[in-house]
Amino acid sequence: MRTERALREALETLADGVHPARPAPDVYRTARGEWLRRERRRRLVLVVLIAVVFALATLIGLWVLNQAPAHPGVIFSGAGEAVGHASLSRPHP
Repeated sequence: MRTERALREALETLADGVHPARPAPDVYRTARGEWLRRERRRRLVLVVLIAVVFALATLIGLWVLNQAPAHPGVIFSGAGEAVGHASLSRPHP
């Protein structure tokens, strides 16, 4: 019982010394401004990242298309043309 009383007195003394701090009047406005700035920066970084990925994918695609052989392949040669017509013709009844 005596320990509880001593503890209570110590806590009351400590609580009497604590005064609630009053925030500055523009704390909310400052915090909101910082948050909006971070949000704009995050969106700008995202837009730039998307643009870079899109440009890189386009350049890689153009480079791959440019690496195609200059001569036509077997599929597009004239030699296979007769075979292609024969296989697509319908049998006559």
